Amino acid sequence: MGLVCGLLLAGCGGEPAPAQRFVAGDHTLTLDVGGRQRSYLLHVPPGYRADKPVPLVVALHFYPGSGAALRDMIGMDAKADEHGFLVAYPDGVAGGFNALVCCGAEDDVAFLRALTARLITDWRADPARVYATGISNGADMSFRAAVEATGVFAAIGAVSGGFGGPRVQAAGFAPDEPVSVVTIIGARDQYYDVFQAGLKTWRERLRCRPVEAPPGGAKTVTRSSARCADGSDVEVYVVTDMGHSWPGAKQGQLALPGAPIVATDILWDFFAAHPRLGA
Repeated sequence: MGLVCGLLLAGCGGEPAPAQRFVAGDHTLTLDVGGRQRSYLLHVPPGYRADKPVPLVVALHFYPGSGAALRDMIGMDAKADEHGFLVAYPDGVAGGFNALVCCGAEDDVAFLRALTARLITDWRADPARVYATGISNGADMSFRAAVEATGVFAAIGAVSGGFGGPRVQAAGFAPDEPVSVVTIIGARDQYYDVFQAGLKTWRERLRCRPVEAPPGGAKTVTRSSARCADGSDVEVYVVTDMGHSWPGAKQGQLALPGAPIVATDILWDFFAAHPRLGA
C-alpha cells in the first residue's frame, strides 16, 4: 500500500502527481506572493499535453470584480478550446488590481510575474507567447504590466481601459522590450478622451508611425494601426456607439451583445500574430 501511495500521490494526501494534476479542464489554484495567498482560475483546453508548449492568455477583471465574473462574460474559454491555449483569470485583492489609476496597494506586477512563471514551469506555457488582456481596471493593469513586467508579455489587449494616471506622467514610463498593443474603446465611454490621450503618449514614447490598416469592417468601427521603432505594433479599434463595455460579450455587467465586433475574436487574432519579438 505504501508503494501504491508513493506512485499515485505525493505522500498519500499531499500534492497529486503531475499526471493527475496537469489535465484539461477548469482548475481553481492559489499562489503565494510576498506572503499572501493569491487565487486564480485556469482553463486548460481539450487535447492539452504537458510535453507541448502552448500560448497563455492572462485575463484581468474589472473593478469590483473577480476572475470568475470575467470568465463568464468574455467567452475566452471557448476560443481557447478552439485554438489550444491556456487562459488564467487572476483575482484582484478586494475586487481590484493596483493598476495605473486604482485599485488597492498590492504588488500586482509581482503577482503577474509569479503567475506567468508558475504556468510556464508547471503547465508548459510558451514564454514567447504569453499575453495579457483585461477590461477597465484590468485593461489598465495590462498596460502597467506591459511596462513593468519586462520580458513577460509579448502583447496586451486592453478593452475599455487605457494608459493613464500618475505613473504615466514620468517620461521614462514605457516598455524596455517590445510589447504590441491592441485596444478597443467606445466613443461614448466617459473616459474616451483619457484613453485617446494615453494612446498618443504611448505612440510618442515608442516612436510609432501610422501604417495602413487592412480594409473592411463595420461602418460604426474605425481602426488604426502603427508600427513602433522597437518593432511592436499598436492597433486601435474605436466603436462609435459603445460606452464602457466588452463588445460581443453575451452576458455580464459590461457585456454588449449587439456590438459590431467581437472583442474576444479580435484579441486572439492579434495575439496569435504577435509572438514575443526576439524570443
